[in-house]
Amino acid sequence: MTGPDPATAGAILTVDLGALVANWRHLAARAAPAECGAVVKADAYGCGIGEVVPALARAGCRTFFVAQPEEGVRARRAAPEAAIYVLNGLLPGAAPAFAREGLRPVLGSRAEVEEWADFCREAGSRPAAIHVDTGMNRLGLPPHEARDLAGDPLLAAFAPSLLMSHFVAAEDPADPVTRRQVALFAEVAALFPTVPASLANSSGHGLGSGATRALTRPGYALFGGNPTPGEPNPMRPVVTLEARIVQVRHVEAGARAGYNGRWRAPGACRLATLSIGYADGYPRGASGGGAALVGDVLCPFAGTVSMDLIILDTTEAPDDHVRRGAPVTLIGGALDIDEVGRRAGTIGYEILTRLGPRYARRYIGA
Repeated sequence: MTGPDPATAGAILTVDLGALVANWRHLAARAAPAECGAVVKADAYGCGIGEVVPALARAGCRTFFVAQPEEGVRARRAAPEAAIYVLNGLLPGAAPAFAREGLRPVLGSRAEVEEWADFCREAGSRPAAIHVDTGMNRLGLPPHEARDLAGDPLLAAFAPSLLMSHFVAAEDPADPVTRRQVALFAEVAALFPTVPASLANSSGHGLGSGATRALTRPGYALFGGNPTPGEPNPMRPVVTLEARIVQVRHVEAGARAGYNGRWRAPGACRLATLSIGYADGYPRGASGGGAALVGDVLCPFAGTVSMDLIILDTTEAPDDHVRRGAPVTLIGGALDIDEVGRRAGTIGYEILTRLGPRYARRYIGA
C-alpha cells in the first residue's frame, strides 16, 4: 500500500501490475519483430511511475517515453538501464539537465536540433530523437525541414537514435489522414536509413507494418484502455477504484439532493454518500450520468459531484451492500475506464491521468 492508511482513506485505488505486464506482452507480440516500448507520461497514466516502470522493465521493456523531464528523472530511478525519451522537446538551456540524467530529448524544431548539437559539440555526443510532424500540427519538424535536415552536417554533432511522428486518428483506420501519415512518414524515414523509426501508438498496433516500424509506443492500452473503439477490448483491466460509504439516508418522493437541489427523488429513495469527489480527480462532469456498482447493481449519481463527496441513489441495490463503511465500485467491472469516461462526458485517458493522491493505493500482481 502507498498513500493514506486504507483504514481511514475515503477510497482505495487498486493497480494490477500483472495485468499491465500482460497487456504489454500482448502488444509486444503484435509488434514483433519490432521493439515495443511504453509511454509512461502523466505519472504512468495516473498509476505511478515508481511502480509501473520497474514492472515493465522486468518484463523486458527497454524504452520508455515521458512528457516532462521531471517524469524522466523518476523513470530513470526506476529503470537505470533504459532509454528514456522526453516527448515535449528541449526547452532553452535544458540540455545539461537532460545529459545529467541520461534523458533523450525528442527534438521537434530546427532551434532544438541546433541547441542540442551545440551542446554535444562541447560535452560529447549524446542520443536524441527527431520528431517529424505528419499532420498533427502540434509538435515536430515540418516534412520539408526534416528533408533538409537529413543531409545537414549538423547531425554529425550528436547521435539521432530515433525518428518519430504522432498519429492523429489511429483509432479510426478508415480515416484517410492515417494513410497519408503512414505514407508521408515512410518518405521521410527513407532519408534517415540508419535511424530506427517509430510511429505506432496503442491503436497503431493494428495498422500493419507501415505503422509498426522499428519501435512502437503504446500508452493508454497498457493501462486497460480499448485501442480498438467499437470492437471488444483486447486489453486486461488494470485499475479498480472503490469508494467508501460514509452515510446512508432515506428520503421521500420529491426530496432534493446535492448543490442547488438539482436532483429530485422520483419516489422513496435510499441515498448513500461516498467519500470521494472532484478533489480526488473524479470529474464533476460525471454529475449527470455517473454511476457506481453496489453489489453488482449499477446505481446512478444523485445530484452534482462535489469537491469531496458524491451522493448515490442505492434504492435498487442489495441491502447488505449499503451500509456505513461499505465499498462501492467507481472503476471496475461493467464500469471499465472507457465507460467511466463516456459517462463523464470525457475520455478514459482523462479519468486515468486525474487519479488523485488522496487514494490509498494497492499494487497487486507484481
